[in-house]
Amino acid sequence: MKKIYFILIILSNASLFSQSSFNSESFRVTLGDLETNSFEKDSTATALVIYEEGNSYVDPSDYDLRTEVKHKIKILKKEGFNKATISIHLYNNKNTSERVKNIIATTYNKEGNEVIQTKLEKENIFTEVYDENHTLAKFTLPNIKEGSVITYSYTLFSHFMFNYKGWDFQDDIPKLYSEYRTSIPGNWLYNIKRVGYRPLDISTSDLKKNCLDGPRDSSADCSINRYAMKDIPAFIEEDNMTAKSNYLARVEYELKTFQGFDGVKNDYTKTWESVDDELRTDPNIGKQLGKSIKPEDFFDTAILNEKDLLKKAKAMYTFVQENYTWNDKYSLFKDASIKDLIKDRSGNVSSINMLLHNLLEESGIEVSPILLSTRNNGFATKLFPVISEFNYLIVQAKINDKTYLLDATDKYLSFGDIPFQCLNGYGRILDFKNGSNWVDIEPEKLSSTQYKVELNIGAEANMTGNVYAKNTGYHALNSRKAYYPNKNSYINNIHDENPNLEISNHEVISEGQTSSDFIETYDVEYEDNVVGDNIYLNPFIIKFFNENPFKLQERTYPIDFGYKDSYYFAFKLNFSNNYTLQEKPKDVNLVLPNKKGQIILSSNMIANSLVLTFKVDFKEAVYEPEYYPYLKEFMNKIVDIQTNSLILIKKK
Repeated sequence: MKKIYFILIILSNASLFSQSSFNSESFRVTLGDLETNSFEKDSTATALVIYEEGNSYVDPSDYDLRTEVKHKIKILKKEGFNKATISIHLYNNKNTSERVKNIIATTYNKEGNEVIQTKLEKENIFTEVYDENHTLAKFTLPNIKEGSVITYSYTLFSHFMFNYKGWDFQDDIPKLYSEYRTSIPGNWLYNIKRVGYRPLDISTSDLKKNCLDGPRDSSADCSINRYAMKDIPAFIEEDNMTAKSNYLARVEYELKTFQGFDGVKNDYTKTWESVDDELRTDPNIGKQLGKSIKPEDFFDTAILNEKDLLKKAKAMYTFVQENYTWNDKYSLFKDASIKDLIKDRSGNVSSINMLLHNLLEESGIEVSPILLSTRNNGFATKLFPVISEFNYLIVQAKINDKTYLLDATDKYLSFGDIPFQCLNGYGRILDFKNGSNWVDIEPEKLSSTQYKVELNIGAEANMTGNVYAKNTGYHALNSRKAYYPNKNSYINNIHDENPNLEISNHEVISEGQTSSDFIETYDVEYEDNVVGDNIYLNPFIIKFFNENPFKLQERTYPIDFGYKDSYYFAFKLNFSNNYTLQEKPKDVNLVLPNKKGQIILSSNMIANSLVLTFKVDFKEAVYEPEYYPYLKEFMNKIVDIQTNSLILIKKK
């Protein structure tokens, strides 16, 4: 009878909402939630958060931080069953730990005219150790099917006020409504950090007087905040982006200061001045950078006596690059020992680049270390110091009024280049005398790819010719890293990517594996498409892009290439008087808004030769999300030109 009564309640309340739409206004399950089995705005969604809310406040009786959480999720496809497995992270230290209580979880299924609810049993809630400071409370909701609606709620209890709970508005599945409410007593002052590009639909702030009582008739006022977002798309990762954590819409808190009812004030968030002082004496940073290194222990007199500082710096850079091997560890604040590096000839990023720093400094070159966070590590916070967000160290050198960014961990890097993973916007340049500052991290050189192809049509309609290719910047770095470890594999890969080409006499004519460019030439035989007296030829025997990397309907985060780049393809087709040109590609001139990119395709007849040029410029390293539809069409046009361009030559 209890089950039937529950069903009647749901049925009677369902009239408040459309029978074919979700109830995103409350935690209550309705027939609309159960009977709607697709999400029109995202047909690929495997599950959908219909409604979720969180409420964090300080309990007035025992002063612990409590967070009440509620989630209502629709399971749309089997691939979404994983959303029924819940993990709750609980922080702990040696003295105490966070707790979770009042876990209530229910699965709703509609079978015929009945709504069946299946509750989670307490014995199916487990805990496991995650790491030394975290445990997990885990459970999986029962009786999950396609079309199920699941609800779960719980309350977190925490004595760690420095660990005020943040809230994730965005996830890898869409959400209809997400709300977070906070009540923060005036004793606690937090840095509040909003992340992501989506605006809040609701953001209110009020003051509640005397919300928390203290000793001797003291009290504190509370800041009452409400944040909410509606119709939040799933975050889908795509090419040309930095860390996912940079863009997921969320709110985070870091305790800045706490003032007790007795008036005693404690500062928790540090200033950059105090962080600089700590780094100066840190055994893995400041003390290593201060180690005295004798260049004469490493270099011969020719390098030591070199008057040209740039030549000297390049020689020292090459020495460190060639003689010390990166062990693939970052470990910015751990195990950074120049002494161990010299002894073992292998070390982490910090030790290698600090050795380079010290050698250059001892040789009279102005250098500074730069801390940064790599692309897959996320952006370092600029609002306040969070030193743990940095995971990499490079060197800035100033020589003859010019600035160079240096990293000696990669055997294929040119002097003045840093790894692609370091192109994450900015870093913190350390100066223990005058204080640290933010500095932009941008490649100095343009990255480009150029092809010059010349083909000759013989009497038997056979085509032979030559390819000249030149890469610069990061395109050259990628080519060097592909070519030098395995030259045969590199050539075979050209064959695989261009099955219509037979390649011979391949030669690399640039200077070694750290050259600033990568230049290669090779002869080709091209298998043509001859139909009767007609020769159909796509001039793009080598393509820059085989497909459009942009496939999303909407992208809410920037398109981050890391660097500006350009592509140039020049094609010359020579044929005798035995042939005549019947058709050639139409000219194209397409420009991105604000002239931030351009496509130019042109072709002309000169005597018995067809000359075609194709140029693509990306004039920005990073494009804001509003450029996405334009870039998507831009790339569509590039792929279309390379795939569908046609030259028709007819035999006389």
